[in-house]
Amino acid sequence: MPAPAETLALALLDSWNARNLEAFENLLAEEVSWYDPSMPHPPATGRVAVMAFARSVLAAFPDFVYTIRAPICVSQDGNSCAIPWRIAATQVESFQPVGFAPTGRRLSFDGVDLVSVRGDRIIRIETLFDALAAASQALEVNLRPPSGSFSARALVGAQRLRAAWLRRSKQKGTEPL
Repeated sequence: MPAPAETLALALLDSWNARNLEAFENLLAEEVSWYDPSMPHPPATGRVAVMAFARSVLAAFPDFVYTIRAPICVSQDGNSCAIPWRIAATQVESFQPVGFAPTGRRLSFDGVDLVSVRGDRIIRIETLFDALAAASQALEVNLRPPSGSFSARALVGAQRLRAAWLRRSKQKGTEPL
C-alpha cells in the first residue's frame, strides 16, 4: 500500500491533469504552502493563495500536463515524498500575476515536487526546476549561451550595466528597483 504522501501527491497530480480544481483543492490543508520558482513572491501560503496560483497557471497554460518520471521517493515515515516529473505546456494567455505575455511557445522541462502531508491533507508543495531552462524556451533565447559568443557578451554587458546602476543607487541612498 502506498504511503500517505505518495497517495495524496499522485491524487493531486491526477486532479491537476484532469482540470478538476475542486478535487485539487480538497487535497490541500487550509494552511498549505506552495513554493514554485515561477511565483512572483514564493511561497503561496494558505489554500486561497495556492488555488489562485493554480488557476493562473492553468489559465496561461491550459494544456499543462504532468508526466511522472520514476522513481517516486518516499520518506521513511511516509509523510513526504519526491516526485520527479516532466511538464509540457503551451502559453496561450498572459501569466498572472507576473504578467508575462503569451508566446504560443510549447515548453517542456523536468523537475521535482517535494510534497509533505499531515493526516489526509497536503501541507507543503515545493516545486523545483531549472527556471533558466524554462525561461530560455519561453523567450526563445539561450540564457546559457556559449562562453565568448555574442549572446554571452550581451548578457554580461546587461548584467554589468545593472550592477553599475545598483552601486550608483546605493551610493545615492536610493532604493533600487
